Amino acid sequence: MNAEAKFSFIDLFPLFSVLSSDDKAALADMMEYKVKPKYSFIYMPGDTSEYMYFLAKGTIKIGTHSSDGKEIIKSLIHPTAMFGELGLIGEEKRSDFAQALKEDVHLYALKVEDMKRLMRSNFDLCASIMNLFGGRLMKAENKLESLIFKDARTRIIEFIKDSVDKRGRRVGYEMLLKHSLTHQDIANITCTSRQTVTLVLNELKKSDLIYFNRGKILVRDMAKLA
Repeated sequence: MNAEAKFSFIDLFPLFSVLSSDDKAALADMMEYKVKPKYSFIYMPGDTSEYMYFLAKGTIKIGTHSSDGKEIIKSLIHPTAMFGELGLIGEEKRSDFAQALKEDVHLYALKVEDMKRLMRSNFDLCASIMNLFGGRLMKAENKLESLIFKDARTRIIEFIKDSVDKRGRRVGYEMLLKHSLTHQDIANITCTSRQTVTLVLNELKKSDLIYFNRGKILVRDMAKLA
């Protein structure tokens, strides 16, 4: 990947808007471009947290497994997002896995120590990264509250609405979401079962609130989806 493409990618991140041109050039030199095949693992539990990553294309799921082997998806990573950054705050070994979904992923790898070096010389960058960690902590707390206080149907519907709000596109009066998730993936994200996800989606389809097929969900009316 040439330097111009790296610069263009770096400019997509508000996180790096505080960097000077020289710092961006140094960052571009430190970043390594990689392509990983679909369903492959970028890292696994127990791997060293030596690198952090910036996603250019595709979708990554971050997750773990319970003691009985059940997969739990903690977050989905979409293009122009950072992941695997816990080494910045002391993680030495990975506790989660990061896996590509049903298409190849294009990403940039950056050594955690190189990012720390940049942060030591740029207070604004350090503050931006701390804000990012703060936002993710709030999101995790909101998810925990949802698990405690909301039923399975509500969690599934809120996941659909949140995904459409963030990545859907308007088609007439409707909203179209393209995704790479199976019903089992949605269940693993919402801490429900695949059968419950299928039941809720079919119920919403029967009520003409959504239409779905493989890789697509069309929401008829966001206001009525409840």
